[in-house]
Amino acid sequence: MAICQLIRYLMPSMRLLQYNIRYAVGNGASMHVPLPGAGYVFGNQTVLPDITRFIKSVDPDIVGLIEIDTGSVRSRRINQAEKIAADLSMNTSYETKYGEKSINKILPIIRKQGNAFLTARRVHNEKFHYFDTGIKRLIIELELEHYSIFLVHLSLKYRHRHLQLRRLYDLIKNTKKPVIVTGDFNTFWGESEIYLFMEAAKLSSANEKGIPTYPSRSPKKELDFVLHQDGIDVTGFEVPDIRLSDHRPIICDFELR
Repeated sequence: MAICQLIRYLMPSMRLLQYNIRYAVGNGASMHVPLPGAGYVFGNQTVLPDITRFIKSVDPDIVGLIEIDTGSVRSRRINQAEKIAADLSMNTSYETKYGEKSINKILPIIRKQGNAFLTARRVHNEKFHYFDTGIKRLIIELELEHYSIFLVHLSLKYRHRHLQLRRLYDLIKNTKKPVIVTGDFNTFWGESEIYLFMEAAKLSSANEKGIPTYPSRSPKKELDFVLHQDGIDVTGFEVPDIRLSDHRPIICDFELR
């Protein structure tokens, strides 16, 4: 009994928050003033503080952020990952989400679009992988002491998504520790679309009820996932009614077995 208590003390419950924040441009009618989609260019400087306050209220150990602005004119040159991390006294690891040879690497605003991890502890073992297909190609891997976690944003195209899942499977297969995969999978048919990938990689979804995450105002589709291998026990899962983006965030509590 004493050994079990010691292990639980050394490996306490962890909280993961994953959120596609849509570059903190907001949601609803304000996105389309004065022209449709104008918010993607002009931004909305009131949204990022609200997102930061929400993240703080959740008190996560790890945050996976999809669609962050790393310092374009839209965000007034503010790197959103660094800003949130500084305000919450967290550490961050981020990168733009396009391959090195992509034309998107030189386009204004777009070249500053990326994904990020925020962690309560300093990160030393992050790796940046890239898919071979699709526009959004970035995979961020954090190798922590007892497990590894991957953050992805898959393609909008069905064929590209499945080629990306093949690449992701290869990375998972070569990982020696239990794995968590989280992010925006753009799975318009929900979990059934990634069933074979999950079976091959021995992954289970933390969202056992298939709660939808998109669109945030009235969710109909399950696009965002937390997938985990054996050795990681999910102790809590929630999709809170937060409408600061077009996606709702997901919160997953887990323990290491």
